[in-house]
Amino acid sequence: MRSDESDENPGVEIGDEGSSMTDASTAEYPSNPVPKKKRITKWNGEGTKLHKVLNNKYVRIIILALAVYFFIVSIKLMGSGFKGLGADFADELIRTTSNPLVGLFIGILATSLIQSSSATTSITVALVASNPAFLPNAIPIIMGANIGTSVTNTLVSLGHIGRATELKNAFSAAVVHDIFNLMAVSVLFPVEMGTRAIWGTGFLEGLASRMADGIGGSSGFTYLGPVEYAVKPLSEEIIKLCDGHYWVAVVIGLVILFITLKLLVDSLKWLAETRVQKIIDRYLFGRAATAFAFGILLTALVQSSSITTSFAVPMVGGGLLTLEQIFPFTLGANIGTTVTAGLAALATAEPAAVTLAFVHLMFNVTGTVLIYPFKRIPIGAAKRLGGFIAKNPKFAIFYIIILFYIIPGVIIGISRLW
Repeated sequence: MRSDESDENPGVEIGDEGSSMTDASTAEYPSNPVPKKKRITKWNGEGTKLHKVLNNKYVRIIILALAVYFFIVSIKLMGSGFKGLGADFADELIRTTSNPLVGLFIGILATSLIQSSSATTSITVALVASNPAFLPNAIPIIMGANIGTSVTNTLVSLGHIGRATELKNAFSAAVVHDIFNLMAVSVLFPVEMGTRAIWGTGFLEGLASRMADGIGGSSGFTYLGPVEYAVKPLSEEIIKLCDGHYWVAVVIGLVILFITLKLLVDSLKWLAETRVQKIIDRYLFGRAATAFAFGILLTALVQSSSITTSFAVPMVGGGLLTLEQIFPFTLGANIGTTVTAGLAALATAEPAAVTLAFVHLMFNVTGTVLIYPFKRIPIGAAKRLGGFIAKNPKFAIFYIIILFYIIPGVIIGISRLW
């Protein structure tokens, strides 16, 4: 019996002792409920007053707006810088072309040098307006300009180097534009040259000529989109401060680009955690047709596919959108950018120039109709290339230099020797 009691009593004593220890512990170390942490993308560190301010949603919206503005300023600065460095050379290239294949590569190189397909097509339209017989030679240049214009968003994707997942997504989003344009040219260039050899007029030229019939020119006018009005004063002031040293403008543009890209990606990751992503998914990129129409409208307003497609790159890199969602948007941007050449052509009041503007439009429309049903090919190729570049970032530079500069330069150089 004593044994049983000793077995029971210590248990009670231990329980009481444990209870009293718990009470003492509670008195000495009062327990406070631990607040639940919000899942939110931090900028850098946490706990300081500065970072609490930076994580305020209104501050983030302001930072996002400023990042977008200076991102566009950086694109304009690089474009103006490259244009200043290579405008005379590009103009000379365009004027001296006679071979259609060489004309195609001249379009690529000229646009890559001045970072603007709008500039290349406008120069070409002006040449056709002054000499309508130049129209057949101008068509391959317009096709090449479509390839060359994608160099800008490919350069933008390099801002994600050092962050493998972001680089993979961003580079894929950039090169899907390259791949689509290369596919379109590989189909439509032979068709245009073949039909020209058989019937004397190419397929696109004939189609555009019929569309241009009855279209009269207007006295010259210039349209500046809202983005141009917003960024032009600052970018022009910076160009003036460079005092003719266009390479300085390019360097400043690159510095601003890399800084704003970091801010953009952080802001877009934050947006991905808010209702904004649902709005973007549902109303802008939820359906291919909506994204396609949005690409046309936005690019027509800002008059630069380089800006609209470049802005889509960090959106994919930051995880706000997928490659599949921005592909139709990119095709829409290709069509929207033809507005610039159309306005330039109407300003000349020359039927041949208007025809060339319609060639530009129909090249993009026809390419979209032919290639979009096989969208898995460009999207799949872009994903594989993006994965390779994420593992081997240094090859991204080689890709840009070889595709946009070395290959066109070598082919043009060889043609000049004969």
